[in-house]
Amino acid sequence: MGVGVLARSDLAHMWWQVPGVDKPRKPGEVDYKGAEWVAAAAANWRRADRPDDYTIDRVVIHVTQGSYKGTLKVFKDPWHGAAAHYVVRKDGHIAQMIRELDVAFHAGNRDFNQRSVGIEHEGFVDRPADFTDAMYASSARLTARICRRYGIPVDRQHIIGHVEVPGTDHTDPGPHWDWDRYMRLVRRAHAELGSAKA
Repeated sequence: MGVGVLARSDLAHMWWQVPGVDKPRKPGEVDYKGAEWVAAAAANWRRADRPDDYTIDRVVIHVTQGSYKGTLKVFKDPWHGAAAHYVVRKDGHIAQMIRELDVAFHAGNRDFNQRSVGIEHEGFVDRPADFTDAMYASSARLTARICRRYGIPVDRQHIIGHVEVPGTDHTDPGPHWDWDRYMRLVRRAHAELGSAKA
């Protein structure tokens, strides 16, 4: 009986493997207005039907440890094995590389990958100057929209750094990421959205 329950649960998460039930997707469609679509390699993410098959209840903040252009190139490489949903440039420009309904391989933890949206930020963890005003503001608006869309609480239990993902060996966003400032900006942006569906 336990095997039957497990099998039924697994099947519920594999809707897209059944012929004729693939969710309609438009090439280049983005979840965040104003983002540029730059597709990640298919090997760096997995098709899903979130939040219907996996609840989205986290946003994971990353730092690229490289340039914006270099990060896009790496995430488009099928041999890399990882990519985030979004990449935020120093000037605030945002690229979406994976649809939010799909599971990005960004957190190094299967459970957290399934339940979160990953946002990369251009720069290096040991260079505080990389975290610009424009980057903070743009990223905060993006995170606020994601939280509003999925009903994610705007707090540090649900908006976390990669370093806080269980089992990770990453240290980003690092000691120079200003969490107090960032959370203030996210809360302000979230309040400005009101009760509108983002």
